[in-house]
Amino acid sequence: MPLLLRNQVLEMFDHAYQNYMDHAYPADELMPLTCRGRVRGLEPSRGDVDDALGKFSLTLIDTLDTLALLNKMAEFEEAVRRVVTDVRLDNDIVVSVFETNIRVLGGLLGGHSMAVMLKESGRMVWYQDELLHMAKDLGLRLLPAFNTSSGLPYPRVNLRFGVRGPETRTGTETDTCTACAGTIILEFAALSRFTGDPTFEAHARRALDFLWEKRQRNSNLVGTTINIHSGEWIRRDSGVGAGIDSYYEYLMKAYILLGDDQFLQRFNTHYASIMKYISQPPLLLDVHIHKPLLPARTWMDSLLAFFPGLQVLKGDIRPAIETHEMLYQVTKKHNFLPEAFTTDFRVHWAQHPLRPEFAESTYFLYKATRDPYYLEVGRTILENLNRFARVPCGFAAMKDVRTGSHEDRMDSFFLAEMFKYLFLLFAEEEDLPFNVEDYVFTTEAHLLPLSLSTASNSQAAKLFAGEELDDSNFEWTCPNTRLLFPDPAFPRNLREPIRSAVDKSCPRPTTHREPGMGHPPLRAQDFMANNPEHLELLRRMGVSLIHLKDGRVQLVQHATQAVSAVAAEDGMRFMQEMMELSSQQQKEQLPPRAVQIVSHPFFGRVVLTAGPAQFGMDLYKSNSGVRGFVTVAEPYNGCSVLSNGEIVAGRIALLQRGQCMFAEKARHIQKAGAIGGIVIDDNEGSSSDTAPLFQMAGDGRNTDDVTLPLLFLFHKEGNILLEALKEYREVEVLLSDKARDRGEMLSETEPRHEYEKMLIFEEGMDGAEEEDCSTEEKDHTSPASSEPVDQSQVTTQEQTTDDSVVGQESVQPAEGLGSYDPVDVGEEPAVDGDYSSQSDDSLVADWQEDLEAFKQMEKDEL
Repeated sequence: MPLLLRNQVLEMFDHAYQNYMDHAYPADELMPLTCRGRVRGLEPSRGDVDDALGKFSLTLIDTLDTLALLNKMAEFEEAVRRVVTDVRLDNDIVVSVFETNIRVLGGLLGGHSMAVMLKESGRMVWYQDELLHMAKDLGLRLLPAFNTSSGLPYPRVNLRFGVRGPETRTGTETDTCTACAGTIILEFAALSRFTGDPTFEAHARRALDFLWEKRQRNSNLVGTTINIHSGEWIRRDSGVGAGIDSYYEYLMKAYILLGDDQFLQRFNTHYASIMKYISQPPLLLDVHIHKPLLPARTWMDSLLAFFPGLQVLKGDIRPAIETHEMLYQVTKKHNFLPEAFTTDFRVHWAQHPLRPEFAESTYFLYKATRDPYYLEVGRTILENLNRFARVPCGFAAMKDVRTGSHEDRMDSFFLAEMFKYLFLLFAEEEDLPFNVEDYVFTTEAHLLPLSLSTASNSQAAKLFAGEELDDSNFEWTCPNTRLLFPDPAFPRNLREPIRSAVDKSCPRPTTHREPGMGHPPLRAQDFMANNPEHLELLRRMGVSLIHLKDGRVQLVQHATQAVSAVAAEDGMRFMQEMMELSSQQQKEQLPPRAVQIVSHPFFGRVVLTAGPAQFGMDLYKSNSGVRGFVTVAEPYNGCSVLSNGEIVAGRIALLQRGQCMFAEKARHIQKAGAIGGIVIDDNEGSSSDTAPLFQMAGDGRNTDDVTLPLLFLFHKEGNILLEALKEYREVEVLLSDKARDRGEMLSETEPRHEYEKMLIFEEGMDGAEEEDCSTEEKDHTSPASSEPVDQSQVTTQEQTTDDSVVGQESVQPAEGLGSYDPVDVGEEPAVDGDYSSQSDDSLVADWQEDLEAFKQMEKDEL
């Protein structure tokens, strides 16, 4: 089995790597759903996640030593030549110091280590330390970030201009995460020892010294976010996941790589506190650093999956087995580890960006125990990647592990880490081109040679003089696992109660279920409020429909009113899908469009702000737009075959919102021969000057058959058009991405018309505030999850009053009822970005803390 699985790893790597090279290079990352490269500035901003992108062919650099480890030496040599020839580091771009250090600097150093090894064996004789020269160049570009009184680096730096001055567009930040400041030492020390320049290692050690000094002295824990100037802890919650994780990892690995006992002492001091306060086997729960006996939250994030592997390096095998088993059981339930999950192992944040930490711990546990059970775990990882994440152009991140939806991203760490650990898990010793025992893995799985510990760097070494070591700090370090577990059944006995606990808390779904009693019988994207069958399915799931005065409907779930516990779970899943669908459309926000009345007597003076559709002709790509006379469709709602098709043919049809999906309206007018369509809001009084931009989504199916443009006008703007049609009978309009110069249609001597008082379209106007995408993944049953979401116009609310049904905290109807913005489920969901607020201040505070934690998680290693 290991041979077949090893070959499967190689095939999967080839599929991912070759698609990056074919479709994305020299871009930083591959977008596997659209088969193109992600270039920062050309794609919609994803916030802090994009700080990893620096226009330096990130994925290729991150993959260099993976190519060598997988024995793809020809590809490695070609990749090194490409990096040396094509990559430039003097870009005027702001990047994350943390991400650039672990991915790019680490990738260059790992690639250099491999190139030197090959040159010594007689291959790549042309190599003259080019990657090392690039690494030093990059290190010098990162150094300005460390120019603070504390020595902690700024979180971002401009590769060309540093952190000072307006041209840098950075340097104003005051906070950074503990991991961001504490995950520098391996790369900077390696750079110093490769080059003989102690500056880099000295700066990294100074940052670690400061973090150590700022630990909470009673608990010996560190917080998650710290002020880089004052050293004050901004977020005082402490765990082993996002925001802190690799700080602990680098203390241990700095000891392994550099041989400084002080690093081990500090790690062991922290580790003792982690096991005392944070570890609640098999769980690892955040606590407050000043009150470590109080939990800070009731959920865990997926980045902590690295910790069992670190415990193996520490030599503490038993808790590593227990926590890993818990993670494996959660993985088996959801196919992947959700970004965050609750203490009863349900989804808290549903994304999974193909993180490698679980595979990493699986490899280290197999390495320590040689238990074939971990080969089975690895096989599960492989199968799930191929079944659920593999797409024609690579592997796509999971947008939601519950629904199986994808996100158009394949992060560089997938190639840098995942395939290294999986290959090592299944490979025999003779399969490896070199002895991995001679190297230490960085947090990005880059390979740094242990021989660096003997390299001279006296100036940096002096920084750790003066503290005495206690022999107790060296206990339980790298024990002989054969003596520790003489009974081969012992690890199995550790795993069994954990498997039972997870099964009891979150039972696996059965394969066969009655309709409406298992897998979601109704998808949010298919739901229509006027469909009796859909309403019955909602009733069985405990979801009720409330008609509001303005014509919108509100969804509320009462878990206790579902026909069964399973149906209640289906109801929660449906509500989550409704939020997911809305959030997806939020991320696909399009700019507004224009409806310009060009016929007499307007001649282009009246320009109405219109909402776009996510299907049909993209007016942004059309130079001329679509020009034609308007006519009212019959029936006005456009939900059936038009009775006045001969009149609509060759014209732009006016339609009323409601009764059916937007795409259905478009298909009916297109069939009648219309050249475009304008949907007018039926909500009297709505206007673009008071409501956020409204964009129309598809019907959840393929809408490639819709080729005409469809725009949306609020009631006030639509009335302008209807009144003009009533008065002048023949009204010609131009549908376009922006208003055309009306001087082309109107001489300066033409009189102004009263309609000119209406809105003038402004190019580039932003229709709605950007909402953090993390809110979509909150679990409905948590009080903190009651953040507002708008999806066309349905209000989704969830009321949980029976813990035995949904396994979550109770939310009382009056005080804790989650409120979501209205969504019109009688037609296709659309996004308008108008958000309500939670009435309960404490719940808002909890939600904000969760949101901040998610943002920190994105910064940590996305």
